[in-house]
Amino acid sequence: MTVTTASTPFAAPVEGGMIAGGQWRADAAGLPVLAVHGISATHRNWDLVADGLEDRRVIAPDLRGRGRSNALPGPYGIERHADDLAAVLDAFGVDRAYVLGHSMGAFVSVRFAERHPDRVAGIALIDGGLPVPNPAGVPEAELPALLLGPALERLSMTFADRGAYLDFWRRHPALGPYWNPSIEGYVEYDLDGEEPNLRSSAVAAAVAENAVQLDGANGYVTALESLAPPVDFFRAPRGLQDEAPLYPEALVAEWAERMPQLVVHDIADVNHYTIVMTGPGAGSVIPVIRARIEAAETQEGAS
Repeated sequence: MTVTTASTPFAAPVEGGMIAGGQWRADAAGLPVLAVHGISATHRNWDLVADGLEDRRVIAPDLRGRGRSNALPGPYGIERHADDLAAVLDAFGVDRAYVLGHSMGAFVSVRFAERHPDRVAGIALIDGGLPVPNPAGVPEAELPALLLGPALERLSMTFADRGAYLDFWRRHPALGPYWNPSIEGYVEYDLDGEEPNLRSSAVAAAVAENAVQLDGANGYVTALESLAPPVDFFRAPRGLQDEAPLYPEALVAEWAERMPQLVVHDIADVNHYTIVMTGPGAGSVIPVIRARIEAAETQEGAS
């Protein structure tokens, strides 16, 4: 699967400035899709998924502190990200959308549904959104590095040129072996600054602030359990290092029992990144999402 339709950049007003991102097929009819990326990512991790939803408008912001939104001021809490999403929909005159959240973006999507329920026509959580307990005994300041590994390491690094940054990512255990044009475009978009002092566009303080907000505290579990059915959860069998999963089967099974509205989809032979950034991953997720959107449209049309 290769990208055939590029996104169009946008900028929308939010508190403190302008939030950037990309959208696909702005003039497409029907229920649009709001796609929310992960903790140190940008809207470009949705390239394959958005391209595969070929008849849908897809709106994907760079969250505050990432990508071309990295000049927006903090704080960068998940609730603030959720309110930024509402502001993006306001800017485009979109009342409701089907919401996709990947990784931390799934947590933002849950808070968005809690704070702006009338804007959500359905929701899918892609290897994220279920609370990730913080390891016992680890100081809060050390949690981001423990949870994110190389994805966080790069935020303190500078790179002499584009090739050096691409080489860094090609060594990433969860991306290098699965390299494709979509991943390369994602990596290139993340570059900020000028040679020889290029760096990742993600603000380290934003990533660190969000890394400790994924444990289900501060009413998050209530928001998650209150989501309207169905809630699709897509699980990757391998995690951020292409090894142990972020969500073991037993943990997901516990949440499925606790949340009758949770529909679990195990996606074969993908990791936390490739579940959306490779053809096999995106190709497994898209049919479910497309069917849910069509069902949501039918339900809204009948009401």
